[in-house]
Amino acid sequence: MTLATSLSADVVIVGGAVMGSSAAYHLLADSGFKGRVIVVEKDPTYQLSASALSAASIRQQYSSAVNIRISLHGIQFLRGIGDHLAVDGERPEIGLREGGYLYCATEAGEQVLRENQALQAAEGADILFLQPDELKSRFPWLNVEDLAAGTWGRSGEGWFDGWGLLQAFRKKARSLGAEYVKGEVAEVERDGGAITAVRLKDGTRIACGTLVNCAGSGGRAIAAMAGLDIPVRAKRRYVFTFACKEPVENCPLLIDTSGAYVRPEGEGHFICGASPEADMDPDWHDDDPASQEIDHAFFEEFIWPSLAHRVPAFEAIRLGRAWSGPYDMCLLDHNAIIGQAGEFKNFYLCNGFSGHGLQQAPAIGRGLAELVVHGGYRTLDLSELGYERVLANRPLLERNVI
Repeated sequence: MTLATSLSADVVIVGGAVMGSSAAYHLLADSGFKGRVIVVEKDPTYQLSASALSAASIRQQYSSAVNIRISLHGIQFLRGIGDHLAVDGERPEIGLREGGYLYCATEAGEQVLRENQALQAAEGADILFLQPDELKSRFPWLNVEDLAAGTWGRSGEGWFDGWGLLQAFRKKARSLGAEYVKGEVAEVERDGGAITAVRLKDGTRIACGTLVNCAGSGGRAIAAMAGLDIPVRAKRRYVFTFACKEPVENCPLLIDTSGAYVRPEGEGHFICGASPEADMDPDWHDDDPASQEIDHAFFEEFIWPSLAHRVPAFEAIRLGRAWSGPYDMCLLDHNAIIGQAGEFKNFYLCNGFSGHGLQQAPAIGRGLAELVVHGGYRTLDLSELGYERVLANRPLLERNVI
């Protein structure tokens, strides 16, 4: 749309990738909402967004009930995406493949895996606890010599087209009336305990009844404009691709005991990655190409040896393309910060997903819409992820961080 000098909306959402577009869709799909929604997106190509650059997967293998419930809703939404997000009879396709996650554990990690699986099963997730012989029976190519156990998602976990999900949410939101404005927020205006407007770098002012911060790697900066310091930092993550001639049949998304992960990406092809140690974890900046460079030594020295140990077939591979992307990490506990921003009655946070954004977008978008329209959660209570835990320095610790 053509920018005007002054605009106004009932809800302004900063960030139009998967989380912002999910929030816009859920707002406009709520029968109790009759207002105007403007989504401000600084880069409509989304070429540097986590939504477009991540490994795009979904799991229920978390150690906290709220995250398990979020993903149980997520998988149901993704399974029915053609019904939920169809526009004019055109049903989106995201290539959902429920190949499962496989977490591996040595003796030192076996009890944690056992406790996590018990909670996941109690919440209704289809996760199996497997002994080494059971692992070898299901996955003959797997080296289990140093493993004590594994947990595998028999259904409800897998991977999909993250770009397709982003575009489906965006297209549906626009069909319901969401207006997308290209621009970068330079200032957040406030009057006491209320946000009154955002001002873009080109001078456009957008008055708002409610402001929602879905700015991804820029989320901390938006919060700071309102005087809030949220513990979210944009980090850099790498995704590497490779081909393997030897068959690795029915490969799930495998998380090795080292922390390295790998999953199939077409016949004989795979993608992989890992989170580096904290003291070797580089920052990401959208406007700095140097911060987006790829550390190929990380693959050569850590990821490949770890995966080749776990899957001997990966000793002989052909490396393909690689890319880096942003990872908005919550330093408090690797969990998202969702909901009302402290003293502000009309400012909502949606930040710090620590790699979980795509899979959590359906439930989080719905929850944000419920807060804005109804003043509270109506379906799934997300209050454990609220900003209050940040103010109280009360982390919601997650044992299963990739």
